[in-house]
Amino acid sequence: MKTKKSERQTWSSRLTYIMTVAGATVGFGATWRFPYLVGENGGGAYVLLFCIAMIVIGIPMILVENVIGRRLRVNSIDAFEDKLTAKPHSKYWKIIGYMGLLGAFGIMAYYMVLGGWVMNYIISLISGSLDISSTISKDYAKTFYEQSISNSPLQIALYTFIFVAINYVILAKGIIGGIERSVKYLMPLLFVFLIGMVIRNITLPGAAEGIIYYLKPDFSKITPQLFIMVLGQVFFALSLGFGVLITLSSYLSKEENLVQTAVITGFTNTVIAVLAGFMIFPSLFSFGIEPNAGPTLVFQSLPIVFSHMWAGRIFAIIFFSLLLIAALTTSITIYEVIITALQEKLRMRRGKAIALTLGGIFLLGNIPSILSDNLLKDYTFFGKSIFDAFDYVSGNILFLLTALGCAIFVGFVLKDEAKKELSNKPNSTFTKIWFNYVKYVVPLIILVIFVSNLI
Repeated sequence: MKTKKSERQTWSSRLTYIMTVAGATVGFGATWRFPYLVGENGGGAYVLLFCIAMIVIGIPMILVENVIGRRLRVNSIDAFEDKLTAKPHSKYWKIIGYMGLLGAFGIMAYYMVLGGWVMNYIISLISGSLDISSTISKDYAKTFYEQSISNSPLQIALYTFIFVAINYVILAKGIIGGIERSVKYLMPLLFVFLIGMVIRNITLPGAAEGIIYYLKPDFSKITPQLFIMVLGQVFFALSLGFGVLITLSSYLSKEENLVQTAVITGFTNTVIAVLAGFMIFPSLFSFGIEPNAGPTLVFQSLPIVFSHMWAGRIFAIIFFSLLLIAALTTSITIYEVIITALQEKLRMRRGKAIALTLGGIFLLGNIPSILSDNLLKDYTFFGKSIFDAFDYVSGNILFLLTALGCAIFVGFVLKDEAKKELSNKPNSTFTKIWFNYVKYVVPLIILVIFVSNLI
C-alpha cells in the first residue's frame, strides 16, 4: 500500500466498502456477545432497545468517524491534523487517535484468543473429540469447555497462532488485494451460513416459544440502566472508538455519499445481529435449554442443543465456521488500523508493520490472555483476569473516550468543515440537525455510558 495521500487507493465500489465495513462490524459483537446479552436481559426488550440505540447513537457516530477518516484520507492518528482547517488547532488532538490504537490493541489481545477457541471447537467436532452424535449433558459440555480451553493453554495458543497466521496472509496482500478481495468471498459465505442456520432453527419443534421470547418485549424489563447498557453494546457492535471506521473511510472516494453508507452499515449490522439471535433462541427453547447462560452460551449451551438435532454435528460445524468467518472479517480490519498507522507514521514497510503488529499483539496480548485461566490466574487487574481486563479497559474506557473525543473534535473543532465533508449541501436541514446532535447530545450520551460502566 502506498502511504502518500495523493496516491492513496480507493475502494473499487460502494458495495465492496459496505461489505468490508459490515465485515468489520459483524464479528463476535453480533454473533457471540449480542445473543448472550439478549438472553441475560429479557429477550425482546433488549432487541427493541438495540434497534433504537442504533438510531440514537450508532448511525450518528458512524458518520462522525467517516467524516474524520475521509477528510484527510490518512491514518487514524494523522486524521486529527489541521491541514485543511482555516484556524490551526492543537496537535494534542492526535491523542484521540493514539487512544484508539491502544483500544485496538486491547480488543485484539483477547479477540484473537476467542478465534482460537472457535477453531478448537471446529476441529474437535470434525475429529470427534467433541462427540455430539448422541445427546450430551450440561456437565459434559462444561467439562469439555474447561478441559479443552481453560486447561489447555498450549492447544489454544496453537489455534490462536493459526488464526493469526490466516490474518497475516490476507493482510500481506494489502487493503484492496487482501482485505477487499477476501471480504467479497467471506461475507456472502457468512450470509449463506447464517440464513441456513436460521431456517434450520426456526423449523424445529417448539421453536415458536423461543421466537416469542426473542421478539416480544417485556416492557417491565426496560429500564434506563438497560438502555445505557444497550447503547454501550452498539459501540462494541459497530467497532466504534478504535479507528476502524476512520481507517476504512480514509480509502473512500470524495464522491461517495457518507449518509447512505452509514445508514446501510447500521442497518446491515442490526439485521445480522438480530438474525444471529434467530439461529440461537428458537433452538434453546426447542430443547429446554436456559437462555441466560451468559458469555458461555455459545461454547457450553449450544453444543447441548446441537446434540439434540438431526445432523447436529454438521450444523454445529457450520455454526462455529460462521463465527470464525465473522471474527476474521473483523480482525483483519482492526489489525489494519495499527498497520496503517505504523506505515504512515514511521514510514515502515508494510510487511514489517504487519509482522510487528501481529507478532507484538500475539506475544504481549494473546499469550497472557490464554494463560489468564491457568498459569497467570493469580494476576488480576481491576479485580479481573488478564483476559477480562483487556475487554474491560478497551470496551469501557478507551473506546468510549476515543468516541467522545471524536464527537467533540467534529462539533467544536472541525465545525463547518465537518458539514462540508458530510454533504455537498452543508446548510441542509439534515446536516444541521446531525451536526448539532453530534456537538451537544452525543457527548452527553457517551459520558452517561462511561460513568455508568465505571460505577
